[in-house]
Order: sequence, then structure tokens, then C-alpha cells
Amino acid sequence: MIKNIDDKIVELIGKNENISTNEISRIIGIPEKEVERRIKAISDVRQKIMIVDDEIATLLPLKRSLEAEGYSVIEAVNGYEAIEKAKTECPELIILDLMLPGIDGFEVCVQLKKDERTERIPIIMLTAKDEMRDKVEGLEMGADDYVTKPFNLNELKARIKNVLKRSQEI
Repeated sequence: MIKNIDDKIVELIGKNENISTNEISRIIGIPEKEVERRIKAISDVRQKIMIVDDEIATLLPLKRSLEAEGYSVIEAVNGYEAIEKAKTECPELIILDLMLPGIDGFEVCVQLKKDERTERIPIIMLTAKDEMRDKVEGLEMGADDYVTKPFNLNELKARIKNVLKRSQEI
């Protein structure tokens, strides 16, 4: 349904490039602010990364750093929000904490890998859980990489670039 709305917006603009957001809003039946948000998102060609972490001290600096690198960054602070946003925002990569309120990162990973809409989105687990069994479990559940906190920002950025590169080659 979400893609259908975006497709309809693109179709309307294709038919009349001077159509107003107000007119699109009226035709599709969604608020004008939502039309504006969707047009901006459709026009944004940056790679989109979703950071899932309930610790603002990790989330905000990482978000700012990745935006400075030219990525579009969306955020989620719990597992349920992460699953929903992965389906609606279609990020190219998810950076996923394991210790989250609601459902943990392991379960988020499992659910995302079971859903055909999100199964191909690469996941980097970024967590304070540094036991070998946690790392192995995360990778066995489908994570593409596993980084422990505290982390080196330059190393994480390199891992992000590598995972994105590998995912584009598939």
C-alpha cells in the first residue's frame, strides 16, 4: 500500500508536473504534509540507513556522523518501531542494537529476515553484548556483521560501506 501511494504521487506528477501538493492530497486522500514528506523522500537519492537504539547517547552522534557522510538516516528506539519502519521506509541498511525495549534485537532480526519485504536488508548488530555466543547467534540469525560497543566510529563506517557494497553486488 505504501509503495502504491508513492507510485500514485509519481504518476500524478508525471501527468502534470505543475500539480500542487494540495491537489495531490485531495486526489489521493492523504494530508498535504504527508504528500510533501513523500515527495521529499522520493526525491532523496542518498542511501538510507536505519539506526535502531534506545540509547540517545549512541543514536544521535552516530546519526549526525552518518548524515555528515551523506547518508539519509532514520531512527527507531524499540524493536516494534524498527520492524514497522523497515517495512515502510525501506532502508538499504539497518544498524541494530540487541538490548531494546519491547522485543530485543535478535527477535527483530528474525522477524525482518522472515518477511519478504525486508529479508534482503542487510543488518549490522551494534551492541554491548560481547560474548562469543551472542556474536555467533546474531550472525546465525542473519546479521551481516556484528560490532560491539564501545566502537570505533571509523571502523563502523568502513563496515557500513563494505556491507552496503556487498548488498549492491547481489
